[in-house]
Amino acid sequence: MSGARPTRRALLAAGAVAAFAPPLFARTAPRVAAFKGIRYATAERFAAPVALLDNRKALGAFGPACPQRGGRYQPQSEDCLFINIWTPSTEARARRPVMVYFHGGAYSAGSVTDPINDGAALAARGDVVVVTVNHRLNALGYLYLLGRFPDSGNAGQLDLIAALQWVQRNIAAYGGDPANVTVFGQSGGGAKIATLMAMPAAEGLFHKAITMSGQQVTASGPLNAAKRAEAFLARLGAGVDPATAPVEALVDALDATDPVLGGGVYMGPVLDMKHLMRHPFWPDAAPQSRAIPMLLGNTVLETRAFYAPDGKQLAGLDYANLAERIAPEMRIDIHPDWVVKQFRARYPGLPPPELFHRIVTAARSWRGQVEEAEARAQAGVPAFVYQLDFEDAKHTDDIGFAFGTTPDASPAQRAMSDRMMDAFVRFARTGDPGWPAYELNRRATMIFDTVSRVESDPRRWERELFARVPYIQPGT
Repeated sequence: MSGARPTRRALLAAGAVAAFAPPLFARTAPRVAAFKGIRYATAERFAAPVALLDNRKALGAFGPACPQRGGRYQPQSEDCLFINIWTPSTEARARRPVMVYFHGGAYSAGSVTDPINDGAALAARGDVVVVTVNHRLNALGYLYLLGRFPDSGNAGQLDLIAALQWVQRNIAAYGGDPANVTVFGQSGGGAKIATLMAMPAAEGLFHKAITMSGQQVTASGPLNAAKRAEAFLARLGAGVDPATAPVEALVDALDATDPVLGGGVYMGPVLDMKHLMRHPFWPDAAPQSRAIPMLLGNTVLETRAFYAPDGKQLAGLDYANLAERIAPEMRIDIHPDWVVKQFRARYPGLPPPELFHRIVTAARSWRGQVEEAEARAQAGVPAFVYQLDFEDAKHTDDIGFAFGTTPDASPAQRAMSDRMMDAFVRFARTGDPGWPAYELNRRATMIFDTVSRVESDPRRWERELFARVPYIQPGT
């Protein structure tokens, strides 16, 4: 938790979110109509997509997920450019707010076919049109093959632009307002949105943005992206043409060692000076998107989702080896023993595993959101910021709350979900979630918890501690 006791003033401010929110449908609202598996574009491997702006034929079932490591999402196919729509009605005059969701899984995995991304509850409760998008991932979407395929490093981003073009052309026929489109996404989905905010081809295609535990301060530099392509091609095999190789071989080659980070090879958007000509939030917030209202959020203990209790980072963890364990996980060059000393002084008696998660979350997972919020505030176009503290939230916990799809939800979890959905819908409708914007003199942040409240600069000392070290996003 963020530690501060909510004041009466803060509680009243939090209550204003519900008091002034527009009327919303209850959980028992009538069923919405679903249109699944609408093809929005086609694409040759490593090439820019060709938008199908006049296609509205729905398969009646989800389209395939992009090929990826692991078999969680089936079927998988390179032919994966499909969207899905949930709407309370298709009356064109309704002009409902449109909420377009991009899934997480970094840039290499994931799919909106996951049941947690079902848009029915959100569409019904908020009286909005919900759209979810699948697109090309990993090598198929982001392998940088400049000499031969000039669009390859950002093909996955171009897919998202094609999907938004389809929405602009067609969403009125599903009861949506093409002049009020909010993009929202979790983890990699949020990072994709931050990147779109700096891509000229995306300008004007959406009007508000919500990023959930997902930021993109800097994109991959072209030299690093080229090194990664070389490592990937070497793993693919000498003389194997990536343009004609079986897709299974491309997926297998993703276990190539990353020449910059180590571990599996990183794929992500590239500063290619064609589609992306500046970093999204460095040295400042991209000017083209400063007029777009933005809502930024993170969970209080992101990294509880990343490390297994019996894994090498946490197994046998104690105070004596805590500094050694956090050193490579923070992804910044800072004295780990000093960091541990500061955190132990602030959290006396906290067990080593909890200290590990607080430290690594603040250094690695939260830092990107802080950078983006600060950049917006410095540009005079402050974003709105939230932090999900409820049940010591970890990475991905906000997805089910935002969609109203948390499996086997308790009454408290359902109430938390309603609160988050209402704030997201209010933001999509008006550009204001119901609490003050994040400005440098206050850094107002909505703390979503059993008792939700607005706090000024929560975890200030953690922000200031890590601010003494320059931030470059891992992988870029």
